[in-house]
Amino acid sequence: MARRRGVAAAVAAAATSPALVAAVSLMALVYYYTVFVLLNHWLGLGTTAGAAHAAAFSLLLAACFFSFLCAAAADPGSVPSAFSPDAEDPQGQGLKSRYCDKCCINKPARTHHCKDHHCVWINNCVGYANYKAFIICVLNATIGSLYSLVIFVCDLLRTEHDFSILYVKIIHILAGVVLFSLCLTIGSLLCWHIYLICHNMTTIEYREAVRAKWLAKKSGQNYRHRFDQGTRKNIQMIMGPNVFCWLCPTATGHLKDGTEFQNTNN
Repeated sequence: MARRRGVAAAVAAAATSPALVAAVSLMALVYYYTVFVLLNHWLGLGTTAGAAHAAAFSLLLAACFFSFLCAAAADPGSVPSAFSPDAEDPQGQGLKSRYCDKCCINKPARTHHCKDHHCVWINNCVGYANYKAFIICVLNATIGSLYSLVIFVCDLLRTEHDFSILYVKIIHILAGVVLFSLCLTIGSLLCWHIYLICHNMTTIEYREAVRAKWLAKKSGQNYRHRFDQGTRKNIQMIMGPNVFCWLCPTATGHLKDGTEFQNTNN
């Protein structure tokens, strides 16, 4: 079960989190190198094209950083104090609450401890209440990394560089490796979570589903995840019913308390 987390606590914890500081520092480094080194050398920040690219990249990074702060500072969700387990789910779905021997309380279905879904890069758990902000942050980071890589390639191919100077060669090699690695890793993470969202799964539920699929196939049956409502409803459950608010990390009015989920096996 996730703990309650306030903004003041998040800021205090950030100061003692090397991974979070490293993530913010990397964002700042990529921004500086992309705008003030690559764009300035390729197009010039004084030109219309250069200023337009700089403004677009700045806006993208600002959106990424804002969603990052939302994911890091938000309460990921916790079991409501008024939660009272029933022998059977009130909706008749057969989802029983579980008793946690560590916390000595009952916890709803799909509930796990912080250590099971903690992200060191935001120094916070990724839970029901801040998952949308986390996804938006990963999306913006992926687009920003690709954008920066494209600018890097354009600058490399369309302008002259004196690679006979050793430090120039080293900087470009390191920058290319870092940007390509960011695109690959963050892009892979985004694809993975898009898959999970489209199937209404958590990472833990995916691991459980692998075995369930194997058992179903072995017995000649078809398996479907019990919380899978179809791609459209699954996406709306996380991002919200209004498509125009999907990219707003603070638009979470559609979220409930996270103790009840519709079951397709009903």
